[in-house]
Amino acid sequence: MGIVSLCLVLYFWLGTVGGTCSQFSAVSCDECLQLGPQCAWCTLQNFTDFFSIDERCDTPEALLQKGCSGEFVEFPVTNVKVLKDQGLGKLPGHANVSYIVPQKMRLQLRPGSQLTFPIQVQQPEDHPVDIYYLMDLSASMIDDLKMIKDLGSTLSKEMAKLTSKFRLGFGSFVEKPVLPFIKITREELANPCRSVDFECLPTFGYRHLLSLTSSTDKFNEIISKQRVSANIDVPECGFDAIMQAAVCGDRIGWRNDSMKLLVFVSDADSHFGMDSKMSGIVVPNDGECHLDGNNEYSMTAHLEYPTLGQLVDKLVENNILLIFAVTDEQRQNYENYASLIPGATVGVLASDSRNILELIMTSYKELRSEIDLEVLGNTEGLQISFTALCQDGTIIPGHKHCSNVKAGDVVSFNVTVELKGCLAGPRLFYLRPVGFQDTLEIELESQCVCDCHQTPEANSTHCSRGNGALECGACVCDPGFVGPKCECTEGQDQVSDCREHEGAEMCSGQGECFCGQCACHPSDFGHVYGAYCECDDFSCVRFRGELCGGHGECDCGECVCHSGWMGEFCNCSTSTNMCKSADGSICSGRGKCVCGKCECTVPGASGERCERCPTCEDICNLPRSCVECYLKAKDLSDECAVKCNSLHATVSNSTDFEESRAAFCTLQNEDSCLLSFSLVDSDHGSIIYNPKLYACPEPPNAPLIALGVCMSVLVVGIILLVIWKFLVSVHDRKEVAKFEAEKAKAKWQSGTNPLFRSSTSTFKNVTYKSAGQQKSDIS
Repeated sequence: MGIVSLCLVLYFWLGTVGGTCSQFSAVSCDECLQLGPQCAWCTLQNFTDFFSIDERCDTPEALLQKGCSGEFVEFPVTNVKVLKDQGLGKLPGHANVSYIVPQKMRLQLRPGSQLTFPIQVQQPEDHPVDIYYLMDLSASMIDDLKMIKDLGSTLSKEMAKLTSKFRLGFGSFVEKPVLPFIKITREELANPCRSVDFECLPTFGYRHLLSLTSSTDKFNEIISKQRVSANIDVPECGFDAIMQAAVCGDRIGWRNDSMKLLVFVSDADSHFGMDSKMSGIVVPNDGECHLDGNNEYSMTAHLEYPTLGQLVDKLVENNILLIFAVTDEQRQNYENYASLIPGATVGVLASDSRNILELIMTSYKELRSEIDLEVLGNTEGLQISFTALCQDGTIIPGHKHCSNVKAGDVVSFNVTVELKGCLAGPRLFYLRPVGFQDTLEIELESQCVCDCHQTPEANSTHCSRGNGALECGACVCDPGFVGPKCECTEGQDQVSDCREHEGAEMCSGQGECFCGQCACHPSDFGHVYGAYCECDDFSCVRFRGELCGGHGECDCGECVCHSGWMGEFCNCSTSTNMCKSADGSICSGRGKCVCGKCECTVPGASGERCERCPTCEDICNLPRSCVECYLKAKDLSDECAVKCNSLHATVSNSTDFEESRAAFCTLQNEDSCLLSFSLVDSDHGSIIYNPKLYACPEPPNAPLIALGVCMSVLVVGIILLVIWKFLVSVHDRKEVAKFEAEKAKAKWQSGTNPLFRSSTSTFKNVTYKSAGQQKSDIS
C-alpha cells in the first residue's frame, strides 16, 4: 500500500482536476499514460471480467475502488536525477572549475506534468577576459584612429585591476568593394579619397589584424600602422565583420574559458540581410569562416550580408558578448539591434572616441554585475519558466536575471519544465549564464511507455490458449486472432458482418469488430449503440443549445418528442391555450394554431390572435340579416329561410366544425347587442355555426332618472344660494371696513359742522406804528 499512497500524493501534487481517465477510452497502457499525469493503468489479468478493457485506465484511487490493488497499478512517477555535480568554483581535488551547479541532470516527465528544480550560479572572481576591438576604418573615423593610439596600454592597466588574465585583439572593416557602395574607376579604386584630395587605402571588407594577445605593445603598434579608407554610402559592412570575428575562433584566438567581448566601434549604421542585392550579390551568408592567407574576408564580394538572426545564432553559439560603441546619432539603431542579441550592450561614443576606454570599462563592469540565463538546444514542445533568487534575497518570479552581482556572489534560480506531449526520443538542451562557458546539460525523457510492456508473456494461456501475448494485463493477439482474449478468428466474412452495407466503414467508425460483432466505443457525449454502432443518443438537432429542445429524447439521430410537443426540434407545443381569443375561439376564427402561435389564414387578418381584420367586415355583414332573423324568431322560420336562401347561407347550432377554416364574426345590431357567429365557406354556400346574441343593454329606468334630475336641480340650487349669500356677506364686510378707514382719516372736531364757515376775517394793519397790535374787524 506504500506505492498506492505515493501515487495518490503525486496525483494531488500534480494538480489534477475532476473527472476520470476512463472516459477517454484508452485500450493500451501507453495510450493511458498519454492522457495525462493523473492516469494509471491496471495490469490485473482478470480485471476485465468485471469491467471493459478501456476501464483499465483511470486515476489511481478509482482503480483501487474498482478492486485493482496497488501492486498492479502502472503509474510512472515524474522524477529528476542529478548526474554530475562537482560543486561551485575550484574545489580541492578537482582540476576543473565550474561556476554553475549541477552540471548534468536527467528529467523524466509525464505528458502534461511539470517539474521544478534549483540551480546555482557563481560570479567568477578572476575570470579570463578576451577583448577583440573591431573598428570602422572609413574616412570619418580618422580622428578616432589618432585618439586610440595608446588604448592598449591604458585598457590593459585598467583591466589588470579586475583580472590577471586579459588579452586584446584588433580587426577593422569598411565596406564591400563593389558598386553601388564604391566608385569603380581606376583612380577611385586606387584612392577612394581622391575627391577630397586625401590619400587613403583602397576599400576593403573585413581584415583581421591582430589575434588575441596579452602584449599591449603589439596592439599599440598595430593601431599606429592603420590608415582609413572610404566608400560612397553611409552604412558600413559591420555585420560582415562581426560574423567573421565570431566564427573564426581559431584565427581570432578566443579562449574556451574566457569572457569573450567583441567591441564594435563605428559612427555609422550597418548593412544587413538583403542589402547586398543592390550590388547583384544574391548568395545568402553561410555563417562560415572565410579568412584568406592575408587574414582578409575573401567572400565579401560574393556572399550577402548576414541577417540579424544569423548573427544572434553565431554569437550565442560561440558565447560572445557584443559591445556596440557608437555615436549618439546611431544609438537608437544599435539599441534596437542589441535588444535582440543576448548579452549585447550599447555605449555612446564621443565623436573622436576619446571616451572609448571609459565606455569599455563601464560595459564590462555592467556585464560582470549581471547574471542572465539563456536556454540552448531543442526545446520544442517544452515550456520553461524561471524564478530568480538573487544574492540580496530578492525573489523575482518569471525572471532569469539578477543585477548588482559582485565577484564571488552566488545566485539561484528555480527552473520549471513542463512537458506538453510525448517526445520521439530523449531531448537534450542546455542552460548557460550569458558570457559563461559552463553549462547545465539537461536530458529529458517523456514517460509515455509503460514498464510492463518490457516483459510480455508470449503465448499466454490467458489469451485463448496461446493466441496472443499478455502485456500489461491485456492480450495482444497474434495475427489472425481478435477479441479481448483473442478468442475469435479474424476473417473477411466476420469483418463484413460489422459493415452496415458494402463499402461502409466498419462499425460506422465508432467501434471495433470482434468475432463478427461490433463493440461500440464509449463516448464522452452519450451512448453509442446499434448492430453497427450506427446510432447514438447525442447527434440530434439542438434548439437554443438543448438537445431536442429539451422536450424530447434523441433516438438514433432523430428526436422523439415528449407528450405535448412536436416538430423536428420538439420545440412546438401542441397546446392551443396561447391561441385562444377572449371569446374562447381559436385565433379569433381567422387562423390556425401552430407551435402555440396563431397563423392567420383569412386575408387581411393580423394580430397575435388574428383579432384585427379590417377587410373581414364585408364577410360578416352579408349574413347579418339571416342571423338576426334566426335569433329573433328562435327558429328557422319561412321568413328567415327566404332571407338565408337568398344569401346562400345555412344556420347550424352545431359546435363541431373545422376552426382553421372558420371566420369568427362579432357585430352590433340596432339594439346595441353583440352578435357573434362562425362562418365557414363551402361549395354549397356559407354555413353559419353557433350564432349567439349577448351583451344587450337593459332599458332605461324613467322614475329613477326623473328623481335623479330633480335631486340634481335641488342640490345645484342650494349650492348656488349658498355661494350668493357668501359673496354678499363678503361685499358688506368690505364696505364697512372701507367706511371705518375713511372715518379714521377725518381732521375736524367731532362737535363742529365741517360745512360751516365763519363770516369774520382778521387782517393786520402794517401801517400802524403803535407798539400794540391793531386789529380791524370788517363785517
